[in-house]
Amino acid sequence: MSNPLLETHELPPFSSIQAEHVEAAIEAILDRNRSALSDLLGSEKFNWENLIDPLEEFEDTLRQAFSPVSHMNSVVNTPELREAYNNVLPKLSEYQTELGQNQQLFEAYQSIQSSAEYETLSGAQKKTIENALRDFKLSGIDLPEEQKQRFAEISSRLSTLSSQFSDNVLDATMAWQKHIEDAEQLAGLPESALDQARQMAEQHDKKGYLLTLDVPSYFPVITYADDKELRREVYEAFTTRASDQGPNASEWDNSKVITEIMTLRSELAKLLGYDNYAEVSLAPKMAKDPDQVLKFLRELAAKSKPAAEKEFAEICQFALDEYGASEIQAWDVSYYAEKLKEKKFSVREEDLKPYFPAPRVIDGMFEVVRRLYDIEIKQTGDLITWHEDVRTYDIYKGGNLIARFYLDLYARQNKQGGAWMDECRVRRHDSEGTLQLPVAYLTCNFSSPVGDKPALLTHSEVVTLFHEFGHGLHHMMTKISCSSVSGINGVSWDAVELPSQFMENWCWEAEALQFISGHYETGESLPDDLLEKLLSAKTYQAGMQTVRQLEFALFDFRLHVEFDGSENQVQKILDEVRQEVTVIAAPETNRFQHGFSHIFGGGYAAGYYSYKWAEVLSADAFARFKEDGIFNRQTGEKFLATVLENGGSIDAMDLFVQFRGREPEIEALLKQDGII
Repeated sequence: MSNPLLETHELPPFSSIQAEHVEAAIEAILDRNRSALSDLLGSEKFNWENLIDPLEEFEDTLRQAFSPVSHMNSVVNTPELREAYNNVLPKLSEYQTELGQNQQLFEAYQSIQSSAEYETLSGAQKKTIENALRDFKLSGIDLPEEQKQRFAEISSRLSTLSSQFSDNVLDATMAWQKHIEDAEQLAGLPESALDQARQMAEQHDKKGYLLTLDVPSYFPVITYADDKELRREVYEAFTTRASDQGPNASEWDNSKVITEIMTLRSELAKLLGYDNYAEVSLAPKMAKDPDQVLKFLRELAAKSKPAAEKEFAEICQFALDEYGASEIQAWDVSYYAEKLKEKKFSVREEDLKPYFPAPRVIDGMFEVVRRLYDIEIKQTGDLITWHEDVRTYDIYKGGNLIARFYLDLYARQNKQGGAWMDECRVRRHDSEGTLQLPVAYLTCNFSSPVGDKPALLTHSEVVTLFHEFGHGLHHMMTKISCSSVSGINGVSWDAVELPSQFMENWCWEAEALQFISGHYETGESLPDDLLEKLLSAKTYQAGMQTVRQLEFALFDFRLHVEFDGSENQVQKILDEVRQEVTVIAAPETNRFQHGFSHIFGGGYAAGYYSYKWAEVLSADAFARFKEDGIFNRQTGEKFLATVLENGGSIDAMDLFVQFRGREPEIEALLKQDGII
């Protein structure tokens, strides 16, 4: 049988990839890589050319086969693909552990570092070797054989559990629907949300309206629905996904998955000689130790919580004065907050949406980076994709093609929620010196077009799109050709959000909004009165939004510092964190942690603090543009030449200092958010 995953393709042949191809291809490539590595280690003397270069090449072969499989499992999930994907995860984990615990390979890297040739290597090559030697330590290279075996078992099991956690969240999300025939029950919802619900019902051969837990459906209900009971119902369904509570209680319960993940992470940390998993997580990051992270988060909480308490009190008073609501529940906050926003600033997200049709926003985003970095982005029409909604683009600089990306904007069944960037191809030179261009996947979950109308985005969705595009630029604008430190690879995890959060700033600048926005019928840019209202509301509830993120970050970090397996410890830590930093009481049924895919199904374990950490970096970096002009080409080129082009080849703090001239200051973020 022909297997496209075993063939060489410039870009993945998505339409040809079937579930039955996956295991055969991955097993064949792993066998081939093991054999190739054995041959490489037969040399008497090692250097970059005879070890690391070929090693990166056959690792890229594996990446090219698995990348489209992993991506399709997230965006066009099927039972067959999921099974095949989950079947190869333990095999990939076993292989990676083998590499990390290969004593001969470790010594080969050491011999290169201690050789006279090492000083002749480029900075990127040296960083590749330094990172590899660090990662050998984190893979248990120094452990006795019996403990190495246990490390491998833990790593394999954690890989399986992580996928199981994500599967449970996706299944629980897709399982819940609410069919409504009486439009009166949806009073308050904007017309665009009603159109989406009506279209969803039609797609399921139903009359009336269909609500789901996908964010484009959930958000309008919790924000606009006048029916308090409806808000409560969708809130409970959303916040109890994959848990022991709610309408699908215990059906896809992640409780035991979370406990086993934490137990194994704790054991793994102890094997490596660390006190807790947070210390393992920090080993390759900017932050030096757990105390520094906790101090950072609590300092930010101390400065933000008073503002959050004031904001929440204002909402409660408003709800009482205007609506006679003497008690506000968690499912009421967004509703009354939006009503207060309308009163204070005379602006609603719904009023803005006609001015942010997706095609105009995308063109405006491309114009922003053209002005900043002198790059041109052109849509292509000849690339194979995984769904008809997907669009593809080429990036040019100086007339030369330098990168490509796929853009998948809209929510749909069998697609994981959220928004993310991932790599399809990494920039590197092959054995013949041919340059492989970087290619990115950019994925969001916005409301799809309805009828003849283009998709109309909320301003917060515009910000999300810019955020993910910032990640994409970090991957695609790199000039580094050592794949281990090219693009986002090798970048400290607590700095990886810098380029993404940095890009968000242009969504709030009047000069940029003139061409990012354009009414879907008339093409008119956002009118001055709406623009003024939008900008005046920029820091609305910034305190509440900050403490919400701090709740997630502190819960994540404390859990990975303190976990000892004691009874109900996960919930107890979350409750303590909420007592410390939050201003909105969560109901007892709330099981946020059961859907916290960032830390249990993704790469943010003991690393969610990175969002706020990097937000300090991005706020301070953008302050330079506010000083010089938001489209100052010289400043843009400097950010490109330091932060974006160097990837992970230079420590993140050094790159920031190269751009800013000093280390970051937390006051920049507090000032940007209007907290000071």
